[in-house]
Order: sequence, then structure tokens, then C-alpha cells
Amino acid sequence: MTDERDRSPRRAMCAAVLSLEAIAVALSTPVMIAISDIRPAVALPVGLGLAVLCVLVAGMLRRESAYALGHVLQVAAIALGLLAPLMFVIGGIFALLWGTAYGLGRRIESERAAAFAEYDRRNSDGS
Repeated sequence: MTDERDRSPRRAMCAAVLSLEAIAVALSTPVMIAISDIRPAVALPVGLGLAVLCVLVAGMLRRESAYALGHVLQVAAIALGLLAPLMFVIGGIFALLWGTAYGLGRRIESERAAAFAEYDRRNSDGS
């Protein structure tokens, strides 16, 4: 069982964003083929490849370097708008969600660390 101190709200929120983004990006593949007239030979590896990368990076978020990959994925999702223009909007929304999850998660982690340090300090002072 994981200790409460080891749980990362940033990791949980960012993994949720990447997981939902994987679904959205995967669903953009048929849109690229049907509406944007992108050849399946291009749309399938780009759309599904990006979706798979989102899932893989979500699973790697225990490492700090995976967050940098998450930032790169946000740029790639927005760039997908070059193939399917609606992805500029959808990719932008997910980039905002990613940035919010990342920033808010870091803030929560630092506040939790300070609270646990204060708790430990108070409980070690002769209690």
C-alpha cells in the first residue's frame, strides 16, 4: 500500500489529461481521413501513433523526464491541426488542461510537503 506522502496529485492529474487526450487524438484519425482527405497511410500512423505515445507517457510519469515528454506531446497535438484544422482547437484545449494539471499539481505537492514537514516538526517536539 502506498503511503499518503508518496502519492502525487500532479502525476494523477497529468496522467488523466494524457489518457483523455489519447482518446481524442485517436478519434481524430477517422476525421483526418474522412473530412480532411488525409491519406490513411499518413493519418493512421500520425493519429494512432500520437495516441499511443500519450498512453505510454501517462504510464511513465513517475519520472520527471516524462513531464518534458508530456510538454512535447502537447505541441504535437496542436501541430496535428496542420492535418485536421479542428485539432488546433482540441490540441489547444488539452494543452491548457495539461498546463493547469502540471502547475496546480506542483503547487499542491509543495504545499503538501510543507504541511507534512510542519506536522513532523510538531510531533517530534516532545510529543
